[in-house]
This record gives sequence, structure tokens and C-alpha cells, in this order.
Amino acid sequence: MTAAPHIPVLLTEVLAALEPRPGLVIVDGTFGAGGYTRAFLAAGATVIAFDRDPSAARFAADLTGLGNFRLICAPFSRMNDYVEPGSVDGVALDIGVSSMQIDEADRGFSLMRDGPLDMRMSSEGLAASDLVNEADPGELVRIFRLYGEERQARRIVGALVRRREQAPFLRTLDLAEVVEKALGGRRGAKVHPATRVFQALRIAVNEELSELEAGLLAAERNLKAGGRLAVVSFHSLEDRIVKAFLNDRAGRQGEGSRHAPPRESGPPPSFSLLQNRSQAPSEAEIAANPRSRSAKLRAAARTPAPIWRMAA
Repeated sequence: MTAAPHIPVLLTEVLAALEPRPGLVIVDGTFGAGGYTRAFLAAGATVIAFDRDPSAARFAADLTGLGNFRLICAPFSRMNDYVEPGSVDGVALDIGVSSMQIDEADRGFSLMRDGPLDMRMSSEGLAASDLVNEADPGELVRIFRLYGEERQARRIVGALVRRREQAPFLRTLDLAEVVEKALGGRRGAKVHPATRVFQALRIAVNEELSELEAGLLAAERNLKAGGRLAVVSFHSLEDRIVKAFLNDRAGRQGEGSRHAPPRESGPPPSFSLLQNRSQAPSEAEIAANPRSRSAKLRAAARTPAPIWRMAA
């Protein structure tokens, strides 16, 4: 029996933002299991999809007959290497780890399934075990505080360092158990105490925030005038980056204090916001897919203005 197609988060809202149709070219920057790409192809659009996870290719096999489509095994931050500037009509980015990656224990993303402490979206670079076992304690504290917003970072790192001196961390459940004990157990909490630590390690291992920043710049470069950008994020760190970027590019940096000198006007806005605030999933979607509960969508349209040049 063929598995039901994966339905990505906020699909209806993403489709409304990008308005895919015949003749349009859309970049799906985070292909995953192909949920967004399938919907874009069904609407008649041409799709150029990116994913740095080589295993994503297995989800592309049944999409090739649906329309003009190709999958590129590369991070979306490198779309400039494959797409002509100003040539695409839409860019969709679904930030973070995919449901399939979470569900596959041997990828090491889930703290509820035993697997190797890996967390790499690709097969390159340092794994989470390398950071936990070898990183300087001060660096681990910084990672947990910055990427996980973990207030008890020092206590957790102290426990990790004491433990790694006896035996290295190799498995996900081993790490989750030590973090849980360091924080005094669950105490009836609905969210596992190690959730923020796992989030922080995943972001650090995959350099997700710098990848997001680079991807937004690439979208600005590659979208044609009138093209649409839709970004789905799953936690506040990502959403703040997207919000700041779009507000900045839309000329909504704020007016500043009336007691301060007036700000110099910046370059012409390269984006116009399609909505004044983020969109969240409906109650029905959250009920059907609890993992969607923290998702937020922000969308904007590319203006005819040139891309903003970054200060040296």
C-alpha cells in the first residue's frame, strides 16, 4: 500500500501567499518529503527544490511525472549557484527539522527515540556528539543559552562535563536522561526538560540561523518583481530573524525617538509585506498535527527595487 502524501504545515496559507499556477517558477528551499513541491506542481507551476539531506531524494521519485521539477542536493542558501537572479516567481522556506528526520531514530534528532547522537541534516561536519563530548564548557553554555534559550545552561553543562569525563555521550536517550536529572526530573512538565538542549544542539550542528539569514538574502536576489516569499518557522529565534529581515526590507524599521536625530532614509524597499503579522495554524490543523502548534508564516512580495547591498 502506498503511504499517504505528507501534508506540510500551513499548506493552505503558503499556497495563498505564493499563488502557484502554470507559467510560474517556484523554489521550494526545504523539500523534505515533498509536500509543498507536490502542491506547487499540482497547481501547474515549475518547481526547483533544494534539500541538503541526501535522503530526501527518495521522496522525489513519484513527483517527476507531475510536472517540470528538479531536486538539487544543496542547502537553500546556495540557490544563487543554481538560479538566475530575478528569475523566480516564488520562494518557500520551511525552517528547521522535518517530521521525517524526527521520526527516524538513527538521525538522532528525537529525544524520545534512542539513536546515535548525530543531528546532522547532511552527512558533513561535526555531529552533536562531537559538541557534547569535546566543546569547551563555556561554548556549550553559550550554545544552550543562545540557541535553546535555556536558563539553566550552566547547571546542565556542569552535569554533562562531569559525566563525559567518565564516558562519552553517544546516544540520544543517554543525553536526555542526564539533562533531565540535572534539572531535577520532569515534575509533571508536559515538555521534556531536555527539549531546549536538543534544539540548541541541532541549530548549532546545522548552523541553521546563519543558513536562514543567507537564504533570505538569496531569495531577495532571485525573486523577480512581484515574486512572493513565504517562510514558515517553528520557534522564536527563527521568527525574529524573518520578521526583522522583512520589516527592514519593507522600510518598517521604526521612527526612533523624537528626542534623537532623525534617521537617514535607507534604500528603496525591496519587499512589501503581504500581512502585518505572522499567521498561525488553525485549531483544526493543530488538532490533526500537534507538531504544527508553534509554526508561524510570514510572507512578502518582491518590489522592483534593487537588492540591498550589505555594508562591508
